[in-house]
Amino acid sequence: MVFLRDPARFTSLLDRAQSGLTAVFQPLIRLDTMDVVAHEGLARSTEQLGNISTPELLNLARAEGRLGEFELTAARTVCGAFAAQNTRGRLLVNLSAQAFMQESIKPDDLLAALGAGGMDLSRITIELTERDIVEEPARLAHALGYLRAHGVRFALDDFGNGHSNFEMWNEIHPEVVKIDRYLIHGLAKSAERLAIVRALCQVAETLGADLVGEGVEEIDDLRMLRELGIPFAQGFLLGRPLSQTIDKIDDSVRAALDGNVIAVLPRPRGPVTQRPMHLGHLVIEAPALTAHHTNNDVIALFSQMPELHALAVVEEVRPIGLINRRVFSERMAQPYTRELYGRKSCTAFMHEGPLLCDVRQSLESMADILRGQDQRYLSDGFVVTREGQYLGLGTGESLVRRVTELRIEAARYANPLTFLPGNIPVTEHVARLLRAELPFTVAYVDLNHFKPFNDQYGYFRGDEMIRLLAGILTAQVNPRCDFVGHIGGDDFLLVLQSEDWEARCRHMVELFNQRARGLFADEDIARHGIAGEDRHGNAQFFPLTTVAIGAVRVLPPFPGHPETLATLAARAKRHAKRAQVGFYLLAGESSWPMQVEAGR
Repeated sequence: MVFLRDPARFTSLLDRAQSGLTAVFQPLIRLDTMDVVAHEGLARSTEQLGNISTPELLNLARAEGRLGEFELTAARTVCGAFAAQNTRGRLLVNLSAQAFMQESIKPDDLLAALGAGGMDLSRITIELTERDIVEEPARLAHALGYLRAHGVRFALDDFGNGHSNFEMWNEIHPEVVKIDRYLIHGLAKSAERLAIVRALCQVAETLGADLVGEGVEEIDDLRMLRELGIPFAQGFLLGRPLSQTIDKIDDSVRAALDGNVIAVLPRPRGPVTQRPMHLGHLVIEAPALTAHHTNNDVIALFSQMPELHALAVVEEVRPIGLINRRVFSERMAQPYTRELYGRKSCTAFMHEGPLLCDVRQSLESMADILRGQDQRYLSDGFVVTREGQYLGLGTGESLVRRVTELRIEAARYANPLTFLPGNIPVTEHVARLLRAELPFTVAYVDLNHFKPFNDQYGYFRGDEMIRLLAGILTAQVNPRCDFVGHIGGDDFLLVLQSEDWEARCRHMVELFNQRARGLFADEDIARHGIAGEDRHGNAQFFPLTTVAIGAVRVLPPFPGHPETLATLAARAKRHAKRAQVGFYLLAGESSWPMQVEAGR
């Protein structure tokens, strides 16, 4: 910009800021009542300053060593405009540490700026911004004491971003901590953000601070803030910065927030601290050959690079084959082979159709390769590509090791076969619904005659059947409000809020019973079952594997413990199995005084 070449004009801008600023106000709401309880005051430049942005003015003031002076001007503008509107509630004013630590600014200067227009100091909360690193938080805390003695409160702004940190929190003891929008935006969809915000809730409770969720733009994020017990929220969903304050939020936001659905919490597919890994983290940089290279060239490269397990052969940068070091060396070691083939194209000893994997594939998705029929990756490894072009190589050893490590770690958080949440997450979700006192359905899902199938076809095919069932269950629920848990073996638990929950359950039964036939041999399908042995070794005929779902409809008054519902759902499942029906709704049986819909 031209301003960067004109320091004199910069300085004049700061001088004109004394009368060239205006104020806008963004509401802050209390989540339990949805009332507007405060406004954040923000300074904006006018045409007199060329409508230069506030961050640019702040950067200019910092460069000129006048940051504290400019911030006091902005605070005076905001406080005077707020006082003139006779608005109820508190006013949040942004100030950096410079305003308190700069020797040229006296405490009385701060009090005069905040009291502009007759503003009551006891209604002001100063937001300590993250613009500068605070080298001595304890010294800053001492400087804040003068204003605290006059009734001013303090908030730590943008916590989780910039220079806001736990040292500042512990030293300053703010009455309010505002959680940065990075953690709030998408909170309802991110297990990682949710874990961090939950931890902040515990810290805030211990240190006696109120939390504010900043940057709220989605109704699901607002619901999550309320469910977490965070008392205040702010963001464009609730109100944009305007010159006039408001006394209530839009009715449409209230209506949307009071919906009768509890969103399913996002869940990690492993520990929330787990860093995402993709195939690019396993790639080995290695030269590639073309059909013009000879087998003597291959010998030379393997000799120069003894760590390489293989070499890729490309045609116009696209892989067409792979030369396995061990296989190649054994072939070339045979009598007269080098003399006969040394000058011939390297394609003579390559494996055509190598395993190709894109560099962006997640390691988790590579688990399908480990289960596949083609096991060449164990000796050949695989070729890593980017948009179809050769990038490098990977080894089967590194792939098996990393995928195994990921699965072992993931097993601590979910079922290792389906990666669906287990008993603890299921119980937690049911408890959330019971606390909200909203109607829902618990359905127990189990396979009929699964053990004979597993004994006949082996655990590999048995795992395939369980994954088939898991895939059908997750595909047929509404992921926003329906929960699928894998509680062990071939047992699953559904927690459903969808209005058409019964139709979904019946469709699950139909789909599984149809698709599961594809896992049986033709002769077993023809005779409609398996000839096997029971638990006592006696010959017995078992029907084809099908699925049974037993459901319990939960209506008020609600039970106190989620375990009660699991017991009733298991009872409903046993009824379904005994009656040899795919779906059974338990009616008229309950261990607590609740209403249960009539059976069908």
